[in-house]
Amino acid sequence: MTAHFLKLEWKQYFRSSYWQKSIFLNILLGFFALYFMASFLIIGIGGYYILKDQFPNQDPLVVVNSFLMYVIIGDLIFRYIMQKLPVMNIKPLLTLPVNKNKIVHFILMKSAISIFNLFSLFFYIPFAVVLILNGYDSTGVLAWLFSMILLTQSANFFNFLINKNSRVFAGLIAILIIGYVIHKFDIFNLAGFIGEGFDAVYNNPVYALIFLVLLIFLYNFNYRQLRNEVYLDALISQEVKFAKSADLSFTDRFGDIAPFVKNDLRLMMRNKRTKSSLWMLLMGLLYEVFYTQPIYADMEVIFVLVGIFSTGIFLMNFGQFIPAWDSSYYKMLMSQNIKYERYLTSKFMLMTISIVVLFILGIPYVYFGWKILAVHFAAMIYNIGVNTHVILFGGSFNRKKINLDEKAAFNYQGTGAVQWLIGIPLMLFPMGLFWLISWLINFESAVITLLILGFAGIALHKNLMTIITKKYQDSKYKMIHAFNQEN
Repeated sequence: MTAHFLKLEWKQYFRSSYWQKSIFLNILLGFFALYFMASFLIIGIGGYYILKDQFPNQDPLVVVNSFLMYVIIGDLIFRYIMQKLPVMNIKPLLTLPVNKNKIVHFILMKSAISIFNLFSLFFYIPFAVVLILNGYDSTGVLAWLFSMILLTQSANFFNFLINKNSRVFAGLIAILIIGYVIHKFDIFNLAGFIGEGFDAVYNNPVYALIFLVLLIFLYNFNYRQLRNEVYLDALISQEVKFAKSADLSFTDRFGDIAPFVKNDLRLMMRNKRTKSSLWMLLMGLLYEVFYTQPIYADMEVIFVLVGIFSTGIFLMNFGQFIPAWDSSYYKMLMSQNIKYERYLTSKFMLMTISIVVLFILGIPYVYFGWKILAVHFAAMIYNIGVNTHVILFGGSFNRKKINLDEKAAFNYQGTGAVQWLIGIPLMLFPMGLFWLISWLINFESAVITLLILGFAGIALHKNLMTIITKKYQDSKYKMIHAFNQEN
């Protein structure tokens, strides 16, 4: 039966319109997967010798174990954001004499061979082999490796449970931050304490059975949950949802663009795709941890990368899909007596506010140097004056519909050539320009150049919006036609 399920999955994937429309994207993702596998493999093979060189007085295995808390929690956070849980079209099967238990087991086992589970193995297995070759106890190393594999699979099934629970996700981030802070200020080394538990697995291999029990528990818990949902009446019944009303009266101060701002805020709060994108705001702030690494202290061009990205993360995630966010009702929207320029100005206003707020939240990173604050301020102005207009102009070429009920991570629905090419003016151009001016003249001149470009864009805002609006109006009916098509 399992072989038959695999055959059905294979046919469904390669016969889908997604595969035929996104061959290039699938090839590109394949190259990315190979790159990460190769990277983990190299680190796994050379990790022992690198740690031995950097920490000559410490056991490399103990050093690795002391960081495993961050690795495990980081893996869970990464999975929550990026991993798309396996699904199977089981409605046709429920009318056939197919064992429902086998369907559920297949779905769970399908998730066990996820690419996310394979990445870590390219580090753990080579690292374990190197440990054995360097005289470590084989039984202890194999028990440690067995524990890592079991933990990876446990993280996979735990992700099933937290997939829709934003509170658990926030808790994981809180543990990660608190663990780092209390260790940074020498209050308590939580990661080291947990690392001692993994040291114990090496010294006493029987402790590896604890992780086996954990995996069995999580598997059975998921099995019971899924098994209770494998009924035809449960699948065809429509869930009644009640929209939560939020007080958005504060947006009235925006005048005639207030209705559009309210519509976008409701869209972001009520839909899964946009909610997932909102979590990327946190990633924008955490991206600035680059500054905690001494290696980047003198790489001033990195300041531009982090500044543009951290202040413009909402600009990039929300802006690149304008107007595709409204694709489900775009035809109705365009039939209304509204000014297109007001519609686009509301998007510009939302992006501008997000840029300013993210800049303010990132001010504490001035702790690592005044140059960082100066570059971040220039990046904020550049994002407002240049990148907002670039992203709005790029949106006039969007022709792909978006399903708002799907998660954002690893979801390429609505993604076209525009989304890939627009990264050049958004990120690469300011970085290249900053590096060139800084190399030819000095750091201050490079910062001033970004500020001049940003302020010029702000000064020419009305003229630029007139050009952008004209472009949208010319593409109006092409967009309506494209959004009416199913992906």
